[in-house]
Amino acid sequence: MRILITGVCGLIGSKFADWIIENKKNIDIIGIDNLSGGYIENINKKIEFYNLDLINYSEVEDIFKNNEITYIYHFAAYAAEGLSPFIRKFNYQNNLLVTTNLVNLSIKYNIKRFIFTSSMATYGFSDNKLPFTEESPQIPIDPYGIAKLSCEMDIKVANNQHNLDYCIIRPHNVYGDKQNIWDKYRNVLGIWIYQLLNGEPITIYGDGEQSRAFSYISDILEPLWNAAVLDKSKNQEINLGGIHDITLNKASDILLHIVGKGEKKYLEKRHEVKHAYTSYEKSVNLLNFKMKTTLKEGLIKMWSWAKMQPKRKRKEWDFFELDKGIYSYWKKT
Repeated sequence: MRILITGVCGLIGSKFADWIIENKKNIDIIGIDNLSGGYIENINKKIEFYNLDLINYSEVEDIFKNNEITYIYHFAAYAAEGLSPFIRKFNYQNNLLVTTNLVNLSIKYNIKRFIFTSSMATYGFSDNKLPFTEESPQIPIDPYGIAKLSCEMDIKVANNQHNLDYCIIRPHNVYGDKQNIWDKYRNVLGIWIYQLLNGEPITIYGDGEQSRAFSYISDILEPLWNAAVLDKSKNQEINLGGIHDITLNKASDILLHIVGKGEKKYLEKRHEVKHAYTSYEKSVNLLNFKMKTTLKEGLIKMWSWAKMQPKRKRKEWDFFELDKGIYSYWKKT
């Protein structure tokens, strides 16, 4: 059996590939990544790796032509919700259009099931009742959430018209070793860890009373496998991840206690949902999800890993497509 993993150099892609290699036999993994957000050092040498951009349709199709792929795990995305209003074109190209390419090819080459990692950002609107369930209205408030919801809708249409089986997973603030902690605009725990490693105060947008839930990477790997191979997960949308909500103030307190030093710096609030966390019961019933790792336990592991990482240049945008209304902490000086 051959499996295609996009975004294979990122956190979820690389760790999921490791899990398959360690736990399953007779599985060949093809990995695609353009290295814009992940690192080649993350991937297992047993993976057949292609360094290319998914927007290049013909190059991606060559991989489908030359390989009999059973399942696709589409993890590749640029998940910067807060930044997405200022990089709209980039956001839609790298989230929506590349997914469209993969959907077309999955139909054409008879892929057995398309596993797509969407986002909690598709729920969006703050007046949604909490926790968000799979039946909650999807009213995204930023271009990133809109792109992910559009992908979901396109995949469902492909199922209705072309019988493309799918499982849509909405992960929940996944963190852990191999995460890109060098991106200035996404992954709040990674941003904080980078700041602490570099002797900077950790930054919090607004009052820090935003509530979220977090998911340690190892807890979601077997459920991701089940999303492809179990009959009960076929053509389902499933929230996957953390079951305990926590404010960013309290989460930052946990990290500062682990590190044993550091301060907080509060910045102007940004356009975001104040309280956002999801249900988990469906993931338990359909994917056999179990949350085994507390936030404290996960952060201890991630901090230990982060201290061993090489110095890397931090990702910062040279220019924004739109700078009107950009937050002061992202403005170019």
